[in-house]
Amino acid sequence: MGVSKVNRSNYSFPHPALCATLPARGRVSRSDSVFSRRPGEGEKGAMAQDLVRASKFMSLVLRHKPEEIGLVLDRNGWAGIGELIEKARAHGVALTRELIAEVTATSDKQRFAIDESGQRIRANQGHSVDVELGLEPRVPPDVLFHGTAATSVAAIRAEGLNPGRRQHVHLSPDEETATRVGARHGKPVVLRIAAARMQGQGHAFFLSTNGVWLTDCVPAEFIAFPA
Repeated sequence: MGVSKVNRSNYSFPHPALCATLPARGRVSRSDSVFSRRPGEGEKGAMAQDLVRASKFMSLVLRHKPEEIGLVLDRNGWAGIGELIEKARAHGVALTRELIAEVTATSDKQRFAIDESGQRIRANQGHSVDVELGLEPRVPPDVLFHGTAATSVAAIRAEGLNPGRRQHVHLSPDEETATRVGARHGKPVVLRIAAARMQGQGHAFFLSTNGVWLTDCVPAEFIAFPA
């Protein structure tokens, strides 16, 4: 299985020593690929639950395991919405164009994009399958932010930030966004990343469609930890 790619032809790729050896990319649980109305859930809040489960399913098949439902992504990560609905239905997942559009429009992280024709969809970033997102290197602000859980801080102090099974480390443009990201994982801690200094030492940065900054890794020396 490959990883998502960006256009690296216009800059010198950082020396491998800039980033520590990354851990093997883990498998995505198959349990994420099927969602259904839970017993006792009732109608109240059911639509919100459907949106959450649809988003998780779409992340699975558009970022990580399209083959699980026989979906084919093109080289840029796009899939036909009609094909996605058909393949999902064949595997017991009831998606509709309306539900897909709602998930895309309301995702707090803007995980997905629908093309101008309204016929294709892709994930904006976070792939572990081989796609070419066509992102160009960008000049980052002096400081970016990374939200994490308090329980992860010790490991980050020792190892820096690595992308795990993703291709890139995801960074936020402001502290408020990073706090929301960290809160998803536990008690939030916001780290300050010396992005401009990193770039000056050979690290490349990319800006995804939904405003998330991406980089290959963040060594600990570029991270300011809260007191």
